[in-house]
Amino acid sequence: MSGNKIGKMFKVTTFGSSHGKALGAVVDGCPAGLEISDKDIQVELDKRRPGTSNITTSRGEKDEVNVLSGLFNGKTDGTPITAVVYNRDMDSSAYENLKNNPRPGHGDYTWKARYGLYDYRGGGRGSGRTTIGHVIGGAIAKKILDTLNIKVLSHVIQVGNIKAAKMELNEIEANIGLNSVRCADPDAAPRMEALILHLKETGESVGGIVETIVSNVPAGLGEPVFNKLDADIAHILMGIGSVKGVEIGIGFKAAELKGSQMNDGFCIDEGKINTRTNNAGGILGGMSTGMPITARMAVKPTPSISQIQKTVDLKTMKDTEIKIAGRHDPCICPRITPVAEASVSIIIADHLIRAGYINPCKLNPKK
Repeated sequence: MSGNKIGKMFKVTTFGSSHGKALGAVVDGCPAGLEISDKDIQVELDKRRPGTSNITTSRGEKDEVNVLSGLFNGKTDGTPITAVVYNRDMDSSAYENLKNNPRPGHGDYTWKARYGLYDYRGGGRGSGRTTIGHVIGGAIAKKILDTLNIKVLSHVIQVGNIKAAKMELNEIEANIGLNSVRCADPDAAPRMEALILHLKETGESVGGIVETIVSNVPAGLGEPVFNKLDADIAHILMGIGSVKGVEIGIGFKAAELKGSQMNDGFCIDEGKINTRTNNAGGILGGMSTGMPITARMAVKPTPSISQIQKTVDLKTMKDTEIKIAGRHDPCICPRITPVAEASVSIIIADHLIRAGYINPCKLNPKK
């Protein structure tokens, strides 16, 4: 099966399934000499771990990471880094009635159409649980970005029709850990949580928008035409399950503007070239401008809802109905924020190595 790897120099291959023995990632191309530990990866995994609040799935997984290779004396040694998380709290019984009945909104039917076989337990390889691999790769990428003081931050800016107020970067960083929704707006966050809980009680779900901001990226990062930085960011974000749209900068609102309104005028700010506005979201011509990179993704409502839905029986080829049991998030947005952070970090780290900002063999080669 292809489609399990991303990156050209900094490569992340993910593996595992929702109810299999384990999930994880192999990260190849990380320079030697990077200080990293299991704890660094665990901190990121804990952000997406289930069962941490009343608005997430109750599946009781600790998601404890085990690094199997690639580290020596607390540093990367230049060889592939393999890290696994073992599944502990699987309950496959809730999925037995779904083996021949594809769930609306899920990839059950398309997986079976392509491969003939489908692990229906918890969505198998198509489960959101596979993003554990994204987060492992992203945790390592983040450590690389730290060496250049580059930060990647994701937060929820909309749930249903509730929108967060625009916040400054320092406010976002300070506030997103203060509530279970991971929304930086202290007024919108409780209303978002109340909406999620209300829909959970009625067997429904809700979607939203997650924004990712990358700060301190040098200008000129990215490649022309087919390997543009914004194209690679959109590619990895669209590859996250339940994401149905990605926009960079002002995004689709650009269609409403005149050129004079859209264009970001250049200026000199403390001896550095900046733009007066950032409608382009920090990327022009497929390469970074030096301004903050902003990307937003539209996340659909969780398709697993506890209401009767129309489907078909693949065995009898007749129409039927199903009611999905199991444990599911009523809103994916809060737990998808660390996945977005990790995903964008992987792309930025890969481009930094490709462009020569990071030595591909070893960090701090002069030391």
